[in-house]
Amino acid sequence: MQSYLEKRDPTKNLARFHSLMVLPDLFGGWTFEREWGRIGQAGQVRRIYFPSQEEATQALLEVETAKKRRGYWLRPQQLGLF
Repeated sequence: MQSYLEKRDPTKNLARFHSLMVLPDLFGGWTFEREWGRIGQAGQVRRIYFPSQEEATQALLEVETAKKRRGYWLRPQQLGLF
């Protein structure tokens, strides 16, 4: 599961992003990876490890909901043809 959120306001020179992903790790657990920063630049990354996919997905949904309340919007993802 993944999610990409953006917040833009040209009047305030604001262009921020949050990239959220839930990924399996090599030891049977799950990783919630969160990257954030200014659009077009390298962001900060934080990884949190969970024993189950449900817990990692719940953490992703909580962060996504909090960011939407602060004015971020979910950017639709384009599907590749191949």
